[in-house]
Amino acid sequence: MSNLVFDESVILLDVEADTKEAVLETVAQNLVDKGLVKESFVPAILKRESEFATGLPTAGVSVAIPHTDVEHVNQKTISVAVLKNPVDFVIMGDDSETTPVQIIFMLAMDEAHSQLTLLQKLMQVFQDETTLTTLANATDQTSIKTLLEEKLDLMAFEGGER
Repeated sequence: MSNLVFDESVILLDVEADTKEAVLETVAQNLVDKGLVKESFVPAILKRESEFATGLPTAGVSVAIPHTDVEHVNQKTISVAVLKNPVDFVIMGDDSETTPVQIIFMLAMDEAHSQLTLLQKLMQVFQDETTLTTLANATDQTSIKTLLEEKLDLMAFEGGER
């Protein structure tokens, strides 16, 4: 199992896109370019999002948590993208409604167990309106990195689960 990669290179600010597909392609392609995921990751993310929506109408700032299967991942990472303007994502579990998403948390995990653990920690962040607002208004990658490392206890993902 690999260590989690989470640095400024996987944090994107002021991402401009008109559709959720364009946003997902931008964020996923960044991970491909860094060698963290395989080329197959981009179409896999798009396909999974179309089948299993990940938009969450959270307090203050809506988020999305796109992810896909472990076989598309070279090294586990979480990529964060703050959008310049919100983009509509279909709400998780409700195919008839959308929510204007401003923050994307794209998960690329190399085993199902670590993905579940990370999702549980992310859900705690999503219930914290102050944290989400801070992330949405952040002007530099380092402040996002520091805040999320603390909130998600990312050191627990370094070198394996305990």
